Amino acid sequence: MNSVPPTATPSPAAPALSGAQRQSLTERSRELLRTYPQLRHLAVIVPVAVSAVLNTVKLSQNGFANLFYSAGVKSMLRSWHNFVFVSFDPGGLITVDKPPLALWVQAASAKLFGFSPLSLLLPEAIAGVLAVALLYLLLARRLGMAAALAGSLALAVFPSFVAVSRDNGVDPVLILLMILACAAAIRAAETGRLRMLVCCGVMVGLAFNTKTLAAFLVVPGIALGYIACAPGSIVRRVTQLLLGGLAMLVVAFAWIAFVDLTPASKRPYVGSSTNNSELGLTFEYNGFGRVEGQAGGPGDVAVRAGAYVPASRQRAVNDAARAAARAASAAHPSKPLPPAPAPAPAPKTSTGRERNPIPFGGPPRLLRLFGVGLGDQAGWILPFALFGLFGAGLLALLAYRAPARDDVDDAPPAEQPLGRRDPRLATLLVLGVWFLVEAAVLSLSKGIVHPYYVSAIAPGAAAMAGAGAVAFVTLARGPRRIWGLMLAAAGVATTVAAQIVLLHREHYLLWFIPVLLVGAAVGLAALLALRRLAAPAVALTFLLLLVAPGAYATTTWLAPVEGTFPVAGPKHDAGSGGYGVNSRDLAIDRALLEYVRTHGPGSRWALLTVASDTAAPLMLLGLNAGAVGGYSGTDPALDGRGLARLVARGEARYVLLGGEYSLRGGNRATVAVLRACRELAPSEWHSPVGFPFGLVLFDCAGRERELAAE
Repeated sequence: MNSVPPTATPSPAAPALSGAQRQSLTERSRELLRTYPQLRHLAVIVPVAVSAVLNTVKLSQNGFANLFYSAGVKSMLRSWHNFVFVSFDPGGLITVDKPPLALWVQAASAKLFGFSPLSLLLPEAIAGVLAVALLYLLLARRLGMAAALAGSLALAVFPSFVAVSRDNGVDPVLILLMILACAAAIRAAETGRLRMLVCCGVMVGLAFNTKTLAAFLVVPGIALGYIACAPGSIVRRVTQLLLGGLAMLVVAFAWIAFVDLTPASKRPYVGSSTNNSELGLTFEYNGFGRVEGQAGGPGDVAVRAGAYVPASRQRAVNDAARAAARAASAAHPSKPLPPAPAPAPAPKTSTGRERNPIPFGGPPRLLRLFGVGLGDQAGWILPFALFGLFGAGLLALLAYRAPARDDVDDAPPAEQPLGRRDPRLATLLVLGVWFLVEAAVLSLSKGIVHPYYVSAIAPGAAAMAGAGAVAFVTLARGPRRIWGLMLAAAGVATTVAAQIVLLHREHYLLWFIPVLLVGAAVGLAALLALRRLAAPAVALTFLLLLVAPGAYATTTWLAPVEGTFPVAGPKHDAGSGGYGVNSRDLAIDRALLEYVRTHGPGSRWALLTVASDTAAPLMLLGLNAGAVGGYSGTDPALDGRGLARLVARGEARYVLLGGEYSLRGGNRATVAVLRACRELAPSEWHSPVGFPFGLVLFDCAGRERELAAE
């Protein structure tokens, strides 16, 4: 059989897609998304993954981070009494100066997985990731996938938000609950259902039980959004809003009422209060004192006697102890004189870092959020967020063209009429007003504004940045193009200027400044040149603006977090990790612990200190310690008579004066200790340091009468 050899023929090139084919693919993609709208939410993986990485890389290096909260959680695990009242110390003398919810979450984690640094840190890191996911879902439903993706990414890389999510403070849980409250409020405005408004009130109430009045900063936006956008008559809307507010107040003050109605003798003293009342703590130290100013705030820390020992007295006691030891050695030559304690080597510090944290923002002023202390934690995208709010507001105003109808309350947002019932308007009012209120309070408060407080502005700022990016594109493509171009140019230009100032001030990523300038200029040029380039130009420019804050957020990986003042930045003071103190202080604490344990300690408190931060590492090391003056060292939780009763019952014996906040004057108990108890020289308790930085140990055994004679 004859065979014909096959001839090699070149394979035809794949035909290029025509415009019609490309349009067909686009239509099919849109049809797929309409059929399976859940596919839109796959984009949430990106910001959630970014947030998870930023929040958890090298998380274990932070150790117990905020020692005050860590020690409190450890005490809460000792008994239900301590858990319910949030006692700082295992003996139940004084409480943590915050509401219970976030600490209950950490205690539950520690109970489930064992008490360790990660069991306390991971709940906050997870709360941060959940907040990013929730913000995406909230925005995607009302403003679209692009705004949701941009906003949630901006939140994920917000430096202060990342810093607090890597600490064991209360702020990530607070932020998560406030976003949940916003989501419930917007849904209530869409549907007019009372139960959603009550749910919103419950979320705000739970947030209040996390950080008291800080939670109420979200309320003005919620109220305005519901009044403006919910269906029904104004009377119906106001009535429902009042019912939601009632639910909020019931949840918010339930635990406070329980504590204050419990007899003072049956519970710990309310830490940081002046009147042993959670209600007083809420509205004074944790409330208006933060806004109007209070003791312990910037410029209001006076040095007072009463809780520290003058250096001359320390030297005299130490010399007397050495002389007694020499005399005993001379009388008994077989008993050698104990060597004098030698100074321990100075602890190692991170190269190039500040020695102390920045405790407060600058003075109250309009641009405080861009100043030293706050700017590098929050200022990176705030200008874009502000102009984004203007752009999204203008877009919502232009869309205000159809009257609302109350007969479509249950329809999905896409099918509802516009006008005041526009879900985009409710979203902008709730989140936008939250953003503005946070900005105003943080900028103008006269009291305590720690740098990490700016983490609370992150969700509102991120949401407005995402909404603004989409608004700029929509306006630039439409008949109001000039407005879109002007707002986009202003937002990008001011944000670039702010980032350049921050990068120069922090001496960080300076090589990126030319890239930022050129990239922003190219993006704006493309936006100006062609309408069809608006979306890619704004998207790429927005991503470029997230590079600097994202990189700055990664600096939290470089060293352990400073637990009390968690911040991002390569130059800021870092923590010590582990038990939260350096090697020299840890040696001192171990010497104290060993001496007290082996010399007849009290049955309830082996050691009492002035302030909580001095007791916290000892508690984490396993000692039953407590603080007679609470967090600041000045709480009137105990006086001389009260301490005398504890000593008489054998519940307390040793008191350590000096240490954290001892220069503030202490309380009547510390004054009584100075007057009545026996001071022990550092050599007696084998201190590794001759004069351990003002720490002086007192033995109050047998001094009950002197203590009570106030």
